[in-house]
Amino acid sequence: MSDNQIFAIVGAALTGAKAAETLRTEGFEGRIVLLGAEHERPYERPPLSKDYLRGESPREKAYVHPEAFYADHDIELRTATPVTELDATASELVLEDGERLGYDRLLLGTGAEPRRLPVTGAELEGVLYLRELDDSDAIAERLRGGGKVVVIGAGWIGAEVGASARDKGLEVTIVERGSVPLERVLGPEVGAIYADIHSDHGVELVTGTVEAFEGYRAVERVRLNDGRTFECDFVVVGVGVTPRTGLAETAGIEIDNGIVASERLETSVPGIFAAGDVANAAHPFYGRRIRVEHWANALNQGPAAARNMLGKEEPYQRLPYFFSDQYDIGMEYSGYATSWDEVIFRGDPAGREFIAFWLDGGRVVAGMNVNVWEVTDHIEALIRSGEQVDVARLRNPDLPLEELASRVTG
Repeated sequence: MSDNQIFAIVGAALTGAKAAETLRTEGFEGRIVLLGAEHERPYERPPLSKDYLRGESPREKAYVHPEAFYADHDIELRTATPVTELDATASELVLEDGERLGYDRLLLGTGAEPRRLPVTGAELEGVLYLRELDDSDAIAERLRGGGKVVVIGAGWIGAEVGASARDKGLEVTIVERGSVPLERVLGPEVGAIYADIHSDHGVELVTGTVEAFEGYRAVERVRLNDGRTFECDFVVVGVGVTPRTGLAETAGIEIDNGIVASERLETSVPGIFAAGDVANAAHPFYGRRIRVEHWANALNQGPAAARNMLGKEEPYQRLPYFFSDQYDIGMEYSGYATSWDEVIFRGDPAGREFIAFWLDGGRVVAGMNVNVWEVTDHIEALIRSGEQVDVARLRNPDLPLEELASRVTG
């Protein structure tokens, strides 16, 4: 490709940073412009609800690259530079200060933003959300002050923030609309295990729907729609995210639960690609589009999009993967289970050391290892095989998972 070409990346987070890095390692010698709305250089988000939030890891560790990386690799990193318009016909970006930036190829890694609770009192001081480093800093300051926090939502962000707050000695109440934490992703059986984990650590789990935040200037209590109230010093809301599609939508790019993309991560407009939380991309293994809001997807889709921006014909076909750490419980999840017939346990769920498998028609569609390590490849092999498994053998912890996976795939 010509040295005079300009490749622009909108979104200076993990996806964009890894895409820019890949463009250079793949030999692109043109201009790379990496645009971010935040004042920070690209960083990773998982520490924001875990070790960074608790003050156990330094800020520097959260960054994707050292500060000098971008200049050393001739990557034009422009932080605090929101993009206000995408003119796909003219192949130009309009920046907040009015500058128009032309491009030859464009990657949209605009990510997602927290869903806001549209309830009375939502504007009160002390009602906090977690998405950015500054958000984590604000919550960390509250954790240092101690007291009582009410966490709204028991998805991954809510569960991790609740665990971190409890680790720091705060009183924690988690309010969740579902019957157990993480029910939407893990289902009731595994969600119940996480309910017990939080209860064992002294967290109060409450099922209900928030009707209002109450207080004078600052939040003092949370009121549910059944009239129950919970006193608090502050609130953290974690009720999911919404993909940031506005830029693409106004440019006429196809949108459907994110920016629609092909297996190569190219959008409906040739030369414009999408990756990370915002991309609803066709997946060759699943035979349909999926949108994944996790670290591994951001880490790997950015480089894949970069290679395809350079003219490669590489479908993105990694299986979804994510991890979580709550208290002394670490887990990894592989696959994409939206429906299943049964959940099979291998190991000791009561002892918090097990693997759970989600089965659909006798086939493994997802697996989660909890305090059991070095098994992700074997779980993925079982998923990719598409073969029915012997449930008794799958349950048997004395049969090496590697052997079971090789039998199915061999």
